[in-house]
Formats: sequence, structure tokens, C-alpha cells
Amino acid sequence: MVSVIASSVRKGNVIEKDGKLYLVITAENIHPGKGTPVTHLEMRRISDGVKTVERLRTTDSIEKAFVEHQNFNFLYQDGEMYVFMNPQSFDQLHVGGDVVGYYAPYLTENMEVQLQLFEGNAISIEIPQRATFEVTETEPVMKGQTASGSFKPAMLSNGVRTMVPTHIVAGTRIVVMTEDGSYVERAKD
Repeated sequence: MVSVIASSVRKGNVIEKDGKLYLVITAENIHPGKGTPVTHLEMRRISDGVKTVERLRTTDSIEKAFVEHQNFNFLYQDGEMYVFMNPQSFDQLHVGGDVVGYYAPYLTENMEVQLQLFEGNAISIEIPQRATFEVTETEPVMKGQTASGSFKPAMLSNGVRTMVPTHIVAGTRIVVMTEDGSYVERAKD
């Protein structure tokens, strides 16, 4: 553990409070016009997944845990567990669905991810910002519907619904943001 000031805490950091470890989900420094600047932390307790919100002065001291960052490749889903492999040692690690969270639909076979490990257990996952999926169903293109900026709903091969430009048809591969599933561009492959 190392002591840091609250304003330096970022999303993904692991902090220790009252003998328990918390994963920082969001960290926001607020500087009001009057008064003391504060750091607003939304955290998830690693042991049981309970979410808490903490408001600290930006100069308050907080304990930050040492977390190991390692690259893994996603292999497959086994019930509630997700299996990852270390590409150097070929060791497999089973990670619970609570750690993977809303990134689960965006995991594809052999996708390289970064897992944060604390004492050998995965506590957080980072996946690439963009992923490519095929549009499985969408509304047909209507003649004359060429206005830029108009979108229509579509279902992707991973089961996620998103909005795509009107020229995209079923079978087209598109790139989406893994943070929110939003359309980025047509895939170049």
C-alpha cells in the first residue's frame, strides 16, 4: 500500500479503506467557484461487489493498493466464468462475471485484454476501446433516405442493439465502441 492524495486517484485504481479493497469506478475532481475542491469517488468493494460513493477533499490522503497489470487472451465462457490465458506462460485464469461486467458481450475469441490482479485474483478488466462485429439485422434502406446524420436501429452478432447510419445493411461488419456500443465506422476488413 502507498499513500496518495485523493485528487490523483483515477478510474481503475484499487484503494484500501477500513481494511477492505475497493475498485474505483469513476473519479471526478470538482472545483466549485467557492469552497474547497473535492474528489468524488464511486467505488465497488472487491470482496462482495457493494457500490459506495465517497466524497473527499482533494488533499486528503488515501491508501492505494499495488495491483499487477497483465495481458491475457480471452478463450471462452464457461457458465458464469470467463476463461483467459496468459500468452507467455499459457496459464489459464477463471474470472467471474461480476468482474467482466458489461464488457461481456464485447469479448471475442483471442481478444487481448488487460486484467488487474491483486494477490493472484482478477479484480478488474480493460478491453480494447473498439471491437468489430457483424450487423445481423436492421431495417432495409429506404430510397431517398440519404440525409447525413440519420440513424436506424440494428442488432449485432454479439446480441447488442445499436444505432447505425441508414446505408448499413445486414451482413456489414462495423466497428463499435466497447464502452457504450455506439457505431464508429464500417470495418475495413
